Amino acid sequence: MQKISPAKRTKGITYAVRDVVVLAKQVAATGKEMLYLNIGDPNLYDFRTPQHILDAAKDAMERNKNGYSPSSGIDEAVTAIRREAGRKGIQNIQDVFVTTGASEGIEICLTALVNEGENVLTPSPGYPLYNAILSKLEAVERPYYLDEENGWQPDLEDIAGKIDEKTRAIVLINPNNPTGSVCEKATLLGLIELAKQHNIVIFADEIYDKLILDEDKPHTSIAALDPDVPFITFNGLSKSYLGPGWRIGWGIVSGNAEVLKDYIDGINKILRARLCANHPEQYAIAPALEGDQSHIEEMKVKLRRRRDITVEMLNEIPGISCVRPLGAFYAFPRIDIPESDKEFVQNLLRETGVVVVHGSGFGQRPGTKHFRIVFLPQEEVLTNAYRQIFRYMEKHYSKFGLTV
Repeated sequence: MQKISPAKRTKGITYAVRDVVVLAKQVAATGKEMLYLNIGDPNLYDFRTPQHILDAAKDAMERNKNGYSPSSGIDEAVTAIRREAGRKGIQNIQDVFVTTGASEGIEICLTALVNEGENVLTPSPGYPLYNAILSKLEAVERPYYLDEENGWQPDLEDIAGKIDEKTRAIVLINPNNPTGSVCEKATLLGLIELAKQHNIVIFADEIYDKLILDEDKPHTSIAALDPDVPFITFNGLSKSYLGPGWRIGWGIVSGNAEVLKDYIDGINKILRARLCANHPEQYAIAPALEGDQSHIEEMKVKLRRRRDITVEMLNEIPGISCVRPLGAFYAFPRIDIPESDKEFVQNLLRETGVVVVHGSGFGQRPGTKHFRIVFLPQEEVLTNAYRQIFRYMEKHYSKFGLTV
């Protein structure tokens, strides 16, 4: 028999966050102490899903809430999500649906919108999920740059220059993964104006919206700033509610009803065809959104300390500079080295056991090199990892004149 060839649409699919784990497993097998700063999974560290959220899902399972749910989600969940959207100021909500993680919601909404050869503007740096989905759809990912010199704000001039008659949507990740940046209101209003001018949808990925680390930089949901522009706002339980792996997310469609009518119909066709999200775990959504929120402030206290250690220690290393993240739990330091950032990450891993992700896996301006750090681990782990990076830089880049 001849080899079975994969579909051409799989050729461009990469996922740097998980791809680096292949090498990490090989290094770990040699017995080297590993320091993992690569996966945004809070529950691998000293964070725990709040008990009232666990209890709600457990109770639903014990009451045999295990049949299929409505395709858009159970009424209790959908109602709670609508109320939460209202608290964020989102108006003209046309539809709400529960999905298998925010990732499935994003895939469904892109699939219902984008035809082969059409394009979607995605942030660079940005989360690599969008690249994978658009590759499957045989659509065109058109990256727009975030401005490192301006706190990683979206570059509105760059966005405007990349919109054409085949552009269907702009993706906004706010707070951003991998930079930890939070969009300013002026930036959001600029994006809205571009969407109005060109009749395109804004995909607002807001999975980290409650993890704002600086109180003087509040999060604004872009869909709250205009009642008529078509928005889809994505969120879920994985980050702020410490439910990674639960695979429970949701989408909120808002904007002018007549403009969105046919698109919503297309989304719901796909929702029905894939049956439903995990049924019993949907009963955790309302308790999460409307129950005790104290864990969020406790989480932010830890993350602020870990963010501050990260920024301070990395910026002390010659050849590395790091913009201060304002939200989420990621930093995206820049490195001044002769080789590629992917080679840097691989060599650092082999020699020190420190696992980070190369910046080129998230996108970046040509001529720049970065790596992504997850600062979820305990302070002692972070401190050890940054000392290892310091020593690695000293050993291999003596031109910087490093001293320990």
